[in-house]
Amino acid sequence: MRDRLEAVQANIVTLKLDAIVNAANTTLLGGGGVDGAVHRAAGPELLAECRTLGGCPTGEARITKGYRLPAKHVIHTVGPVWHGGKQREPELLASCYRASLALAVRHGVKTIAFPAISCGAYGYPLAEAVKIAVRECANVLAAEPALEKIVFACFDGATLAAYEAELARL
Repeated sequence: MRDRLEAVQANIVTLKLDAIVNAANTTLLGGGGVDGAVHRAAGPELLAECRTLGGCPTGEARITKGYRLPAKHVIHTVGPVWHGGKQREPELLASCYRASLALAVRHGVKTIAFPAISCGAYGYPLAEAVKIAVRECANVLAAEPALEKIVFACFDGATLAAYEAELARL
């Protein structure tokens, strides 16, 4: 299974995979960070499709086409804002990964990339978020042979190092 999980330092919008995951806000109408980059790279068609979805609650996921992205699909998930871990943040973050991967499997996605969900403006501590991400993705891979590869797209070297350290524990 370890050969099906990989961390790379890359801009997620450049990855040519079946799907990339967007760390979205509840409106799904664009924002900053990963969300803004995904919307800019995909073009206005993505925003038009997102307007039809009616938003997305924290911990859930929605799927759209990838439009101008190299990826065929975008799976939008809304991570929790960090409030010290006392407002179900770990549970909600784990749910983001499970919900995204369930959608991926339902739509025939074989390769998918995740950003470090909630670790930017939402303030989730990186080390804790990475443990949840790797655990949830490894659990789904163990149960879903149709998923060929999960990539953790790391924006910078510190994020890459955190994912590599956690992956080495598998």
